[in-house]
Amino acid sequence: MTGIITSDASARDGGGQRCRPLIITEDERLLDDLLRLCAAAGAEAEVSPGLPAGPSGSGGWEGAPLILVGDDAAGRLRVTSRRAGVLLVGRDPEEPGVWRRAVGVGAEYVLSLPEDERWLVDRIADAAEGVGRQALTVGVLGGRGGAGASTLACALAVTAARDGRRTMLVDGDPLGGGLDVLLGGEGTGGLRWPAFAESRGRVGGRALEESLPELHALRVLSWDRGESVRIPPEAMRSVLAAARRRGGVVVVDLPRSADDCVAEALAQLDLGLLVVPAELRAVAAARRVAASAGAALRDLRVVARGPYGSGLDDEEIAGLLGLPLVGELPPEPGISGALEGGVPPGGAVRGPLARFCSGFWAEVLPDGDGPTAVPCTAVGEMAVGGAVGADGMPPGRAVARGVGPLWARSVAA
Repeated sequence: MTGIITSDASARDGGGQRCRPLIITEDERLLDDLLRLCAAAGAEAEVSPGLPAGPSGSGGWEGAPLILVGDDAAGRLRVTSRRAGVLLVGRDPEEPGVWRRAVGVGAEYVLSLPEDERWLVDRIADAAEGVGRQALTVGVLGGRGGAGASTLACALAVTAARDGRRTMLVDGDPLGGGLDVLLGGEGTGGLRWPAFAESRGRVGGRALEESLPELHALRVLSWDRGESVRIPPEAMRSVLAAARRRGGVVVVDLPRSADDCVAEALAQLDLGLLVVPAELRAVAAARRVAASAGAALRDLRVVARGPYGSGLDDEEIAGLLGLPLVGELPPEPGISGALEGGVPPGGAVRGPLARFCSGFWAEVLPDGDGPTAVPCTAVGEMAVGGAVGADGMPPGRAVARGVGPLWARSVAA
């Protein structure tokens, strides 16, 4: 029972090569279930009764993006090399000896069907899609109306894309008029938010990216100019999860008022930037925004926007709000005229806005790929039959939970 099983939707990696999970089992009922889950994830599967022979290439034990080992086969496998992405799949996780067999094949998790089917479909789809490090996701909020949050969000995205990073800009404010207008691309073809209002479950990352308008080398999910459409929290969760899986950076422009959908977006952020003009009234308004956003957002920091008045400076603004300071965003003369001339926010490379954004990305993404690797917050934990993890695994399933990225979100300019 060895060969390639093809689903209707073939999955390929970025180079056009097929990304096939490897299934090792002789249990026909389990095989039928695993093939069904692969088809649901849009993936092809390589099937073998034991360790595949021959060169590793793009498949086999070494090359497969994910290996699903049936509990029936685990006891007879003689694994000579350990690797990530091995899952032990059976029917009874409480059966004596299952954990010993899992350790023997180097499995990361022990899964039980049908209980863990939904999580497994997502994991198979991630592997077929070639998912690597998730995107750093940054949200921008205004401390008061007209603070310049949308302008900063666009500038951050434009600057990241100009530096060669895969970038997606998500418009989370349905009353903002559409970020595609601010970028001069309201007439560019592609899907807008109403097309995703009914999204549930998993949205394909590559399919999302390719469906959106491309403006200034970045992808933009904006609103159209039609009737208002309510985006439920489930749709926001699915879309942002798909955007994050593509890697690079995701920038989200958010309104000051928080409903369930905005709360879902805030919960998906790695870092929030609160833009606060240097005015006492703006600081008072920003305090309310910070209190509301802080209920869902793990890390919120201040961007102080000059010119300064009322005797305030950037450090005093951050101190009054009790939040860390990212830095000072100086005024950019002539930005209104530049927008009318088709130059997006951050498009003037030597302007104050672009320089601020370049410094920000250099601080949080010094290697051009992932966040700064400085000990700060542990994501995940070492466990044997441990607690619920950040990836939503149920208790008792992890064989050897790794410690996730440890990184400080220190972005002081």
